[in-house]
Amino acid sequence: MAKKLVIKVTAGTDAPERCSQAFTVAAVAVASGVEVSMWLTGESAWFALPGRAADFELPHAAPLPDLVDSILAGGTLTLCTQCAARRDITEKDVIEGVRIAGAQVFVQEAMADGAQALVY
Repeated sequence: MAKKLVIKVTAGTDAPERCSQAFTVAAVAVASGVEVSMWLTGESAWFALPGRAADFELPHAAPLPDLVDSILAGGTLTLCTQCAARRDITEKDVIEGVRIAGAQVFVQEAMADGAQALVY
């Protein structure tokens, strides 16, 4: 069984069900004691900014701010470097605890022994 779960979410408000699934799986994994590294890419990059998760709504889904808080409390939340740059997001703009890192770090995490990667 994987000891670390690396999740890349590429969807945001453009594909709310896929987005919610990624955050839900990450939060459940954290609550289950799994080491989680979640990556925000594409349209999900906006959720690295304060208040953006509160604007997300999906019927019958857990509130996105709660899921983000759970992930930050027990896992790692990373914003893709290129995705941040394309949106003019800098480290001073993001929620406390969010890091900005690039593909090299993602590949390193995803290829580590005992890691399982999922992409939504």
